[in-house]
Amino acid sequence: MEMEASRAAYTGAFPTESIDSLPTNTSPSLLQFFWDYQNNDVIVTHYNYTGKLQTDRYREGLKPEAIAFLVVCLLIILENAVVLIAIWTNKKFHLPMYYLLGNLTLSDLLAGVTYMANIIMSGPNTLRLTPILWFLREGGVFITLAASVISLLAIAIERHVTMVTMKPYHGAKKGRMLALIGGSWALAGLLGVLPVLGWNCMGRLDRCSTVLPLYAKSYILCCVSVFSGVLLAIVVLYARVFRIVRTNTQRQRLGGAKGSLRKGLARKSQKYMALLKTVTIVLGVFIVCWLPLFLLLGIDSFCPARRCRLLLKADYFLGVAMVNSLLNPIIYTLTSKDMRRAILKLLCRPCLMTKDGQVKRMGLPFLECSFSKTEVTSKKLEGLETTISSGNIIMAQSPIKTLYPKLFKV
Repeated sequence: MEMEASRAAYTGAFPTESIDSLPTNTSPSLLQFFWDYQNNDVIVTHYNYTGKLQTDRYREGLKPEAIAFLVVCLLIILENAVVLIAIWTNKKFHLPMYYLLGNLTLSDLLAGVTYMANIIMSGPNTLRLTPILWFLREGGVFITLAASVISLLAIAIERHVTMVTMKPYHGAKKGRMLALIGGSWALAGLLGVLPVLGWNCMGRLDRCSTVLPLYAKSYILCCVSVFSGVLLAIVVLYARVFRIVRTNTQRQRLGGAKGSLRKGLARKSQKYMALLKTVTIVLGVFIVCWLPLFLLLGIDSFCPARRCRLLLKADYFLGVAMVNSLLNPIIYTLTSKDMRRAILKLLCRPCLMTKDGQVKRMGLPFLECSFSKTEVTSKKLEGLETTISSGNIIMAQSPIKTLYPKLFKV
C-alpha cells in the first residue's frame, strides 16, 4: 500500500512526504523477493526515498547534455572498433602484449555500448523499468568498468612477469595470457551480477545509495575499495618494472655487451620502454578520468539520503569517466608508431598508397612521424643495427623500406 501511495504521489506531483513515512525495515518473504524484481513500484519508491524525483530529469526527455553524451558514446564505439580491427588484421600485433591491449580496447568498446544503453534508458524511462532491467542497465556499466580496471592489472602482471623472468611469452606460455584475459572478464562479471543475486537494498531503504538507489551502500563501498586496491597494485607493479628496466639499462652501459649486440639490446630496451610508457599513460588517464566518480561514490557510501546535494549531479561525473574510453585509442595512435601506421593504413589506404602498392610521398610523413622521444631514439638505434652472418656485415633495413620496397627501387 505504501508503494502504491508513493507512485500515486509521483503521478500528480513530485512527492514531498518525509523520509520517515517510507518503509525502511521490511523483511519480505522469498516469494515477495522475486515479485519485487518485476514490480515497477519499487523503482519509484527507491528514487523517491533518495530525493532524486525532486529533480526535473525524470519529467522531461533527453536533455542536451544527454545527447552530447550519446555522441561521445558513438565515437567511443567507432574508435575502439578501429583499433580492434587494426590489431586483428595486422600479424605484427599478434603478440601477448597486444592481445591484452586488445582486451582493454574491447572493454572500452563495450563500455561505450553500455553507456549508450544507460543514457537511453535513463530519465523518464527509468521509472518504466522493472528492478531486474534496472540491475541489467547498471550492471553492464559496472562489468565493463571492472573489466577495464582488471585488464590494466593483467597488463601490469604480464609486464612484470616478463621483466622478472626475462622471457617473453611463447608457445604454451600464451596460455597464461589467455588465463589473464579470461580471469579478468570472469571477475568483472561476478562483481557486476552481485546486486541482482541479492546484494542490494530492496526492502531496506536506509541502506540505499543515492547515486544508484537500488544498490546497497556496502556494495558501492566494496566496489570502490576493490578498484582502488587494483589501481594501487598496478602502480606498485609498474614502479618495480621501471626499476628493473633502469637497472638493466645501467648494466648495459657499464659493460658486458659490445658492438652490434649492445646496440641490439639498446634498441629492444627502447622499444620496450616505448610500449611501457604507452600503457603507463593509459593508466594515468584512467585514474584522472575515474577518480572524481570514485570519490563521489565514496561520499555516497557514508552520506545519509537527501543530505548531500552533490550526489544528484552524478551524471556529470560519469560523463568525465566516459572520456577515458574515448581517449585510449587516441593515446595508442599518438604514442605507438606501429599502431599509428596500422590505423592510418586501415582508415585511408588510398590516401597513402597507390594502386600498385607504392607509398605516396604525401603519406610518408604520417607513417614515419613520431610523437615520442623514445620512438625517435629507437629508430636511430635501429638504423645503426647490423647483422653479422657468415662473416658478412648486412645493414638492417628501415621499417618503411621493408614494408614498402617498391618505393625505394632504383
